[in-house]
Amino acid sequence: MSKEEPGFIDLLKEIPDHRIDRKKLYPVEELMLLTICGLSAGADGWDDLELFGKLKLNDLRKYFPFENGTPSDDTLRRFFRTLDPLKFEEFFMRWVKSFQLDLENKIIAVDGKVSRRSFDGDNKPLHLVSAFASELGITLGQVKTEDKSNEITAIPELLGLLDIAGAIITIDAMGCQTKIVEQIINQKGDYVIGLKGNQGNLLKDVELLFKDKPKGTHFLKEETSDKGHGRIEKRICTATEDILWLCEQHPKWTGLKTVIEIESHREIKGVKSIEKRYYISSLKADAKLFLKAIREHWGVENQLHWVLDVCFGDDLSRIRKGNAPQNMAIIKKTVLNLMKVIKQEMPRVSYRAMRKLVGWDSGFMEKVLMAKF
Repeated sequence: MSKEEPGFIDLLKEIPDHRIDRKKLYPVEELMLLTICGLSAGADGWDDLELFGKLKLNDLRKYFPFENGTPSDDTLRRFFRTLDPLKFEEFFMRWVKSFQLDLENKIIAVDGKVSRRSFDGDNKPLHLVSAFASELGITLGQVKTEDKSNEITAIPELLGLLDIAGAIITIDAMGCQTKIVEQIINQKGDYVIGLKGNQGNLLKDVELLFKDKPKGTHFLKEETSDKGHGRIEKRICTATEDILWLCEQHPKWTGLKTVIEIESHREIKGVKSIEKRYYISSLKADAKLFLKAIREHWGVENQLHWVLDVCFGDDLSRIRKGNAPQNMAIIKKTVLNLMKVIKQEMPRVSYRAMRKLVGWDSGFMEKVLMAKF
């Protein structure tokens, strides 16, 4: 065993054990370590994890004794189906807090994802709302919700678990709620939130403001453009904080300082389109910052959701009984957080390739486990 164990290994020992004492052949930390290492190495189900454990027993014993060898697929299946995901999530978030990340002025994207094949009979697929520090590439936490509409209740719960002081919270139009805005301000954060049409006349008033551009109103403008893969896109951000009249008409929007219009011009294979989207923010008008924040919010699809689906097979996973889907989702994000550190040192190595390296090279597996922020 290495002389200096990472906090991650230490914290594995602190996960509460829900099992009957006389049936504990494998401590929680051994079950967790095997699963994390196996999933890192490309294991996609219980049978894979059992086989990985048998082949890598000597490597696993560098960290924990594994006096009874490694567990069977049935043992792993039973353990994760009954493990309390809320207790496991507490471990995950305590581990992330140990990174002591500087979130001052950092963008935290709050967004939901469905694991599409995790449904079981009448039970709906797993739907998690995650908080993702976009610039750092780190998942800070996640909360389960029953369906898309219930993101409205999951978002405040998730935000309440996080220290968001000084951070910029971005949420799509689903999170455009007065109570969510108030909570962000009360937690000393700022927000950039998509505006939707079910909040009285706020959206109509903002649209009219940008359409008419009244005299005496100061607007800031910034423009960016991208090309690639047969696609050309130009984004124009226009923002103003001359909205005292708007704040007086809509007093329930705590901290509201600026309204934003994003005009997107796209050309894909010769077909052109224009789309306008509107946002509210507690920040002073800064068109360049708003372009960055909104782009990074949608970047969560590429940095988190796409990686989970394509590199970790999240949408194809048929782990679906009991608490297992939620627990495995937490493990996948744990692995991804660890690999994000390695990615900084090896930017040209894909996550898919990293998973192969974990299986091929015990030294690389240790490198992932020891990764520190």
